[in-house]
Amino acid sequence: MRLGLTLFARTISVNSMIKRGFRLRGFKRLSEAVMGSLGQLEQRSMREIWRRGETSVGELSTAFGEIYAYTTLMTTLDRLYKKGLLSRRKHGRAFLYTSSCSIEEMEHGVASDVISRLLDTAAGRAGPVLACIVDSVSDRDRDLLDELERLVREKKELLNQGDD
Repeated sequence: MRLGLTLFARTISVNSMIKRGFRLRGFKRLSEAVMGSLGQLEQRSMREIWRRGETSVGELSTAFGEIYAYTTLMTTLDRLYKKGLLSRRKHGRAFLYTSSCSIEEMEHGVASDVISRLLDTAAGRAGPVLACIVDSVSDRDRDLLDELERLVREKKELLNQGDD
């Protein structure tokens, strides 16, 4: 009996957090969750590269008012490259860096990963996860629910075309 009450209390607590707008790790947007895992200079560099498009270490150094050593920025961009957040190409003796994805693509990737993990941990019971998604969408906006319905219809049509 005591275990049942404990589980019930936890369920109520989680449900109340969700209703109050609880967010994963306290972040407001998924991109902030990813950015939050980066160091301060990595975050600042990513924002500047998204703003500029393609840039070199020297251009980034100038943009930051030369407050960081050139080698510090070079190491930072190399680390972002190794993490897969930047791509680079050789230009003379230097590299030109670009973002591997937009903020929107990053959010889509994180959302896809979160939903996949939720469905994997649902032990074959995707219904509660899907119901939660529908509830979240409908709580925000009825138009979003219509958009979700449209996306499901389009995906079904696409899958049916593949069966032919």
